[in-house]
Amino acid sequence: MSNLNQQLEQLHKPVDKTLLRVLSLILGFVNVGLFMWSPDQYADAIGGFSPFLGLLFVLSVCASMVFGVGFRPRFWLWQAVFSPYLSLTVLSYLTLMYVI
Repeated sequence: MSNLNQQLEQLHKPVDKTLLRVLSLILGFVNVGLFMWSPDQYADAIGGFSPFLGLLFVLSVCASMVFGVGFRPRFWLWQAVFSPYLSLTVLSYLTLMYVI
């Protein structure tokens, strides 16, 4: 295993908890459900979708599912792309924007 793999595994170790996995899955399912139910209303509630925010939304939902089911990518690039830090941050932000 490369040094970068080990560093990323150590970085993700503090969030490798069951409660955070469940939270990640719930945030992912709730945001996807809200988006699928009424995309226009969801976009209006969060202030609109820019191309960057749309990409972050898709990536965060995918990462939340990967992290939530307990899958651990082996290659460092996929560990970085599917980081729970990114998904939890973006989905929490979008949920707050929708609720507020």
